[in-house]
Amino acid sequence: MDTFLSLTESDLDIRKVALGIDARDRRNLDRFQDTVISLRQRGFDIDVIFLDCSSDDILIRRYSETRRRHPLELDAGSLGGAITLERKLLAPIKDFSTWLIDSSELNVHQLKRLIVQSYGHEDGHKMGVNLISFGFKHGSPREADWQIDCRLLPNPYFVEELRAKTGLDPEIQTWLESKPEWDGFLDRLLGLLRFAVPLHVVEGKPTLVIAIGCTGGQHRSVAVCEKLAAQLREDGFTVSVTHRELAVIPEES
Repeated sequence: MDTFLSLTESDLDIRKVALGIDARDRRNLDRFQDTVISLRQRGFDIDVIFLDCSSDDILIRRYSETRRRHPLELDAGSLGGAITLERKLLAPIKDFSTWLIDSSELNVHQLKRLIVQSYGHEDGHKMGVNLISFGFKHGSPREADWQIDCRLLPNPYFVEELRAKTGLDPEIQTWLESKPEWDGFLDRLLGLLRFAVPLHVVEGKPTLVIAIGCTGGQHRSVAVCEKLAAQLREDGFTVSVTHRELAVIPEES
């Protein structure tokens, strides 16, 4: 790392680089933290992104689907043992990381979007906000930093003519906005975000993932995400929106 980054200093066209390390590089794992601290002292701005998968079952399934052998399996004697050994070896780096991403429920495309949103812009220090609508009955997004429950709002699902629509439809948004709870909930939530998001920027967090949930992820959570996204964009934040249960392609701006 030291030699490589020294070489990049002589090329003005290189502004961002990414280096990967995993459990196969066992001889250098113990030196990782000291190396990063030393480079930061020299003026390099370094983020440590730790890609995790908290579910052993999902990891085992991934290895089965790709038909790949875990690189530590020969040493550990089994795939389960290899995963346990890998977690042990990488635990100090996980604790040292500046951004922990749990990929358990992310496919490769969703993971790519998170990284590109955080580091793909010319201004690499501009934090992105990723709003995700979801349904609690389908499980909470593991990648979320914040989770907001909007099931306390009136539910359009129980209005027969609105049931088949989603929070993207004007009829749902107008119905929710007519309820007395709507403005109070949105105003307080937006006020909290306007206070907290800049603090995360100062902290150096590359992306803040905020999950907004309702029962089915069709109506209330979708409408709340759309409203928050519009307001935060007006405030100058880079915002992407994913409606998980609607399989809607995220919008970024």
